[in-house]
Amino acid sequence: MPDHVHFFCSAELGAKPLPIFMQRWKEWSSKRISRELKLSGRLWQEEFFDHILRSSESYSQKWDYVQENPVRAGLVKSSDRWPWQGEIESLML
Repeated sequence: MPDHVHFFCSAELGAKPLPIFMQRWKEWSSKRISRELKLSGRLWQEEFFDHILRSSESYSQKWDYVQENPVRAGLVKSSDRWPWQGEIESLML
């Protein structure tokens, strides 16, 4: 989506708290995006919204929702045509 990001992750023992992780991810991605696209100014809003997935059913529902976002927004006809999607590693519960 051009105006937001969905990010699925799972914490490991000893991991940084989510707000710290998100702050550092936003800092890193802002620098990278700004450099690549030659942008200046603020890229991300300070806040973020998190949702805890407690079951494989919840995970599947949210994953399906995220995949269909570009279709609902009218950016592509089918979710498999959206070039900026995918997963590095499955987090299925």
